[in-house]
Amino acid sequence: MVRQEAVANAVAVCTLPGSDPAAASEALRHELVTAGHMTDADAREAAGHLVRLARIYGAGPFTPLEKARHQLGVDRSAFRRLLDVFGVVPQLRSAVENGPSGKYWTNTLLPLERKGVFDAALHHKPVFPYSVGLYPGPTCMFRCHFCVRVTGARYDHSALDDGNKMFAALIDDIPTDNPDAMYVSGGLEPLTNPGLGSLVRRAAGRGFRLTLYTNAFALTDRTLERQGGLWRLHAVRTSLYGLNDAEYAATTGKKAAFGRVKANLERFQRLRSARAEPVKLGLNYIVLPGRGRRLLDLVDFIAELNAAAPDRPLDFVTLREDYSGRPDGLLSGAERADLQEALTGFREKVAARTPTLHVDYGYALNSLSAGADAELVRIRPETMRPTAHPQVAVQVDLLGDVYLYREAGFPGLPGADRYSIGKVSPGTTLTQVVERFVTSGGQIPPAEGDEYFMDGFDQVVTARLNQLEVDTADGWADQRGFLR
Repeated sequence: MVRQEAVANAVAVCTLPGSDPAAASEALRHELVTAGHMTDADAREAAGHLVRLARIYGAGPFTPLEKARHQLGVDRSAFRRLLDVFGVVPQLRSAVENGPSGKYWTNTLLPLERKGVFDAALHHKPVFPYSVGLYPGPTCMFRCHFCVRVTGARYDHSALDDGNKMFAALIDDIPTDNPDAMYVSGGLEPLTNPGLGSLVRRAAGRGFRLTLYTNAFALTDRTLERQGGLWRLHAVRTSLYGLNDAEYAATTGKKAAFGRVKANLERFQRLRSARAEPVKLGLNYIVLPGRGRRLLDLVDFIAELNAAAPDRPLDFVTLREDYSGRPDGLLSGAERADLQEALTGFREKVAARTPTLHVDYGYALNSLSAGADAELVRIRPETMRPTAHPQVAVQVDLLGDVYLYREAGFPGLPGADRYSIGKVSPGTTLTQVVERFVTSGGQIPPAEGDEYFMDGFDQVVTARLNQLEVDTADGWADQRGFLR
């Protein structure tokens, strides 16, 4: 039993920086022979290849199979045998999923694989989108410098009644087999829509677990009193734009915003505790270049929020990085070292001050915290897919316009209208909009700068579809994408 655990552990950590590939190979060789997968002679060479294969995909999940085969230096027959054996050794799969880039696998790729939506996109099959973003906000009170929103752009107040009727019909039309099929975001700030609570209540009544993405500026007592349906949310995810009024003013253009947001979050915690509401509360926080050490102050801020309701502390925080201004998306050596040190300090302080907090480090920060280079997927116009991926996700704004990418659903955004594939209306359902686009062979030729309509999720989905297409063209259709 001890020997089996040692083998499993040695192989399971083989993708992590600082691990010993030779020791993992020897442990794996013994396992392959003992389990009857290979003879000792075959296992000696195969074990090293399998460990290296795990390390390739633990760090680079979008690597085409042919490229991996060439890196191993084996012929197609031997490579196919390696892929078959890899699939029957659970420790190898664990090594990939827990590797430096494991969040790509566990957070996005494998859940979508299980739903079959990648195959639907590749085969141009019209299916209902796996994820539908509702963008109900008519305006926003912030002017964030990083936001693609056109300054002053908003929807006319007269669009609210028809827009909310459209959203209600859309909620009624969405299949109930996926409770997480919808989320509420924008575009513009969702809480500026006075009918949002009713829409949330309607969705919850059909069994959906909605997450609201908000800046929390309007998450006031008055809003919660008028829109009681907001308590039926599954989670409230607040985008945090700083840790004091000066940082908020510099980012959002609004004075005294930080104090109001903090007060709103503290009251929300007290209220959900008093009411025993199950809704979760969390933060999105972007680590800006050169400001990694602010993570320690973030822990202090969360601890202060928790003091408002010690029995209902903050549930989660999602950390993301912003290195979009760098041509290659990579950190310099000095930046990498500083951020790794900051992440180590952050983890230690979370354990000490907010031990119940769940931290999601995302794609690149997860790699960096594991000691590997932080690099995000970077899709360019030449690697965008003209057919996009409406089988995976679409977004619907207040006017009913259906957008292919998450950052395209902003009113008046130049060029974004090209990525609207139709309109949900009293005579047209979302199902019909998607079916018409897909079955007609709809395509949108990418133009320079169009990649900025895509958020991180869109980029990951696009990279995966490109990878699967290359694998299939290279004759690996049955093994495409490596992990399934």
